Amino acid sequence: MGGGDKGLLTLGDSTILSHVIERLKPQVAGLALNANGDPTRFDGLGLPVIADSVSGFAGPLSGVLAGLDWAANQGASHIVTAAADTPFFPCDLVPQLICAAEQTDAGLALAATPDGRHPTFGLWPVALRDDMRAALEEGLRKVVLWTNKHGAGTARFPDDAAFFNVNTPDDLKTAEAML
Repeated sequence: MGGGDKGLLTLGDSTILSHVIERLKPQVAGLALNANGDPTRFDGLGLPVIADSVSGFAGPLSGVLAGLDWAANQGASHIVTAAADTPFFPCDLVPQLICAAEQTDAGLALAATPDGRHPTFGLWPVALRDDMRAALEEGLRKVVLWTNKHGAGTARFPDDAAFFNVNTPDDLKTAEAML
């Protein structure tokens, strides 16, 4: 996509990330953005920007851990994660994740469609953050390996297009048409 933050690309009258925020905001008590680098590029969003708490690029789990650490300081029991380049995820994402998590011992769930799991969309209990930190420090980088270890539930969604993400200029054109 030419570098930079995909979420800040224009989609319709706003950015991809603005669409994500608009979709997630009514489903949660508060929002924060996990991003590394200069946080001022997100000043217009009015959200706290939280950098990874593990040094180096440790992948998506490091971003989840940063969110869990932030949530712990807010007194929250869980966080929900959503990808910044996926503007059409379900409007009932959070209730479906909660229902799936209630069927597990860990209170953890990931979204899935017939095409497979979407591990960047999940409900994560703050109580597991120390275990996640230890796994990252030991070199674990695969979200699915960590979530499988904890018996994550699966919130199943019937429409693969709901988790369409923008990775290429053609994807951006497709997203424009989907609006």
